[in-house]
Amino acid sequence: QVQLVESGGGLVQPGGSLKLSCAASGFVFNNFIMRWYRQGPGKERELVASISTTGHRADYSDSAKGRFTISRDNAKKMVYLQMNSLKPEDTAKYICNARYTPHADGSWGQGTQVTVSS
Repeated sequence: QVQLVESGGGLVQPGGSLKLSCAASGFVFNNFIMRWYRQGPGKERELVASISTTGHRADYSDSAKGRFTISRDNAKKMVYLQMNSLKPEDTAKYICNARYTPHADGSWGQGTQVTVSS
């Protein structure tokens, strides 16, 4: 049974940092592309960052580029999202996703809430 459990969200001031974690189980982690999505209040879910199976390639949305870093530890079956220089518009539920191919829907975690506010 595929399980993705996110953690690390919280309340942070603008300009601050947070590191999100996603613990994976129930599948061969090394074979799956891992992604972070987010869904803000009243907004559609959007792709934030994606990392290849080996971790050698990472892609980011325009809003995340230069501020966020996605990484993975295949030995620990973990994926991370380091978020720096956070802005109020980054406020959202951040959701971990695992997919075998880029076009598959894959599996989803429950998400972790990030609130950026002074």
